[in-house]
Amino acid sequence: MINSLRKLKTPLLILICCLLGVGAGTGNVSAESAADSYNYSYWGDAVAAPAAYVATEWISGSDLGTGAFQEPSDLHVAADNRVYVLDSGNNRIVVLDHDLKLVTTVDSFTREGKPDTFLQPQGIFVTDDGDVLVADTGNKRVVHLDADFQLVKIIDSPESELLQDSFKFEPVRVVMDHAQRIYVMAGGVFDGFMEFNAEGAFTTFIGANRVYIDPIEYFWKQISTKAQRSQMVMFTPTEFTNLDIDSEGFIYATNGDQWGNNIKKLNAQGSDILRRTGYSDPQGDILYISSEGPSKLIDIDVTNSEIYSVLDGKRGRVFTYNGDGHLMYVFGGLGNQLGQFHTPAAIDRIGEDFLVLDKALGEITVFRTTEYGRTLNEAVKSYYRGEEETAFALFNRTIAMNANLDFAYAGIGKALLRQGDYKDAMKHFKRSLDQKNYSKAFLLYRKEVMREHFPLIMTVLFLAGIGIFAAARLWKVKERRKGASA
Repeated sequence: MINSLRKLKTPLLILICCLLGVGAGTGNVSAESAADSYNYSYWGDAVAAPAAYVATEWISGSDLGTGAFQEPSDLHVAADNRVYVLDSGNNRIVVLDHDLKLVTTVDSFTREGKPDTFLQPQGIFVTDDGDVLVADTGNKRVVHLDADFQLVKIIDSPESELLQDSFKFEPVRVVMDHAQRIYVMAGGVFDGFMEFNAEGAFTTFIGANRVYIDPIEYFWKQISTKAQRSQMVMFTPTEFTNLDIDSEGFIYATNGDQWGNNIKKLNAQGSDILRRTGYSDPQGDILYISSEGPSKLIDIDVTNSEIYSVLDGKRGRVFTYNGDGHLMYVFGGLGNQLGQFHTPAAIDRIGEDFLVLDKALGEITVFRTTEYGRTLNEAVKSYYRGEEETAFALFNRTIAMNANLDFAYAGIGKALLRQGDYKDAMKHFKRSLDQKNYSKAFLLYRKEVMREHFPLIMTVLFLAGIGIFAAARLWKVKERRKGASA
């Protein structure tokens, strides 16, 4: 019996892989034919939507009078709306004011009385106090400068029992929380982000991705010889591609996982607490040509009210989600027109507007919000702040501009739910196909009806009880009389 099962092993694996291949080839429909601005319905169909953002201008280093940018890799908008552009090819930081005019350039700093410079830096982060952290990749270090660009500390060559003797520190992205803990995304690290304390000492890894096992590769490993298996790629966790941190210290991160959750929200323990209660999981495009594959998310930006945006490096699109994981809007793309990119590298918000950095062209594209985008943004923020009446009015205005935005009906329903209007909330939850909240509204509405009509119901039940009792007594009296007559 055992030998028979062993003989069936290979044919069964082949059959499974064939079925997986068929599913992968036919399960995806391209969204390329959709409008430049679109959304996804409850059923997963791409539907047209008004533009939430429109591109208004390009900004280059030449326009700023600093000379052309050379393969800029990152940008960061500080709390005071200053923009810090990491001009990697020129090994410098270019600082702009809130009007996107040049403030200064920084290409060196003083270390132990001598000038020091960057070498192919890849990541930049600015704290609320104005401190600047640079992932100085070429020099294999993180440089921490104060608001005046004076050196605070340098993190290089971390040592720990958690690190192998052959480990080479190659920081690519960096952020800092309010406790001055520094989180670094380092090249070739599969154990998560590297965490450093306020003194710059390495403490631990946080938020490692799970190992994904490709069923086809697994099949080939099962039928290969030991020598062949030794030449195959090992199954390792997916690397992160970028990170950002919100005002509460939660890390939002993207990774290259094509099959799992490619967007995460990590707490202090490294657990993923991102809410995924939208019509589909936040992941970029959910419809695409099979040969091109899913979105490749390369940057993430989180703003207040739990709204976050991700950049798809494969198709050049920016996707924005609310805290529940509902897709709010999409803009951007690849091409040569204003509002399109060649090699998008980074995104950030400046107020309500967006900045998108193009690495190959060395330009920043500015996107201004439209009336539709402003209304939707404020509707989501108002609901987050608990301003039910304002959220109700704004979501209604949003629907008037875009009847295809299914989750906006749920937003109205939630606002009505908080206001205690359970009956109307049910109607909007039904329109948005939100079964969970519909059930919640239904239960509350049923309790409300029972509470309102409780005196009448009890009176009817009481009178019915008396009537039944009287009828029973009358029936017994009649039965006795019949017996006496007999």
